[in-house]
Amino acid sequence: MLEIITSAKLPFRHGFFTRKGGASSGIFAGLNCGSGSTDQAEAVAINRGRVAEALDLTPDHLVSVHQVHSADAVALTAPLAIRPQADALVTATPGLGLAVLTADCQPVLFADPVARVIGAAHAGWRGAKDGVLEATLTAMEALGARRSAIAAVIGPCISQAAYEVGQEFFETFSDDDPETRRFFVGGKEGRMLFDLPGYGLWRLREAGVGHAEWTRHCTYGDPTRFFSYRRTTHAGEADYGRLISVIRL
Repeated sequence: MLEIITSAKLPFRHGFFTRKGGASSGIFAGLNCGSGSTDQAEAVAINRGRVAEALDLTPDHLVSVHQVHSADAVALTAPLAIRPQADALVTATPGLGLAVLTADCQPVLFADPVARVIGAAHAGWRGAKDGVLEATLTAMEALGARRSAIAAVIGPCISQAAYEVGQEFFETFSDDDPETRRFFVGGKEGRMLFDLPGYGLWRLREAGVGHAEWTRHCTYGDPTRFFSYRRTTHAGEADYGRLISVIRL
């Protein structure tokens, strides 16, 4: 059975899918939806088909992009023949499911229920810092949305307790904006812990969204439900699965 995390603040059909209920095996066991992984292509296709069916979509209308940790957002009116390099998608077209893949980064789903415009963003630290969340909002506005009417929900991602970083990482943020120091606390042996979802919520609220929240699920700390790039790295595994998050009109 698929496990789907939802938010009452998003009025359209959506889901932050866990790894449960998929066809993949081994280190990818469960619902691995990442075609960029070394998992069997047939298993990934089955998994994506199950996600599409759960949201009453045809597989070709479950749309994703080639994610590159950018601040680029694309607007869609139809399924894509070729996936562009970008990290966010927006649409006002009914019947399209906007999907992002993550394995510790933030999956963020957006909705303006009045204008009926939706968005989805993949926001790791680099994309969030470079402005992918704001770019998503701007692209939604171009389709008629209003920021004050938009709800944005951050799904399962790595929590501060699991996100250890070095001094150089801290300075990358604090040198640009001293106010971001609030998202770091001391860790072990002179290292620091970074609050990625806290930072994402701050950026969303500063950008003027009507509502922003995090589902409060940590990908690193729950291996039975979530894939995690960092956990895989610490375990010395060869690859990792990707979680999928989708919203549709």
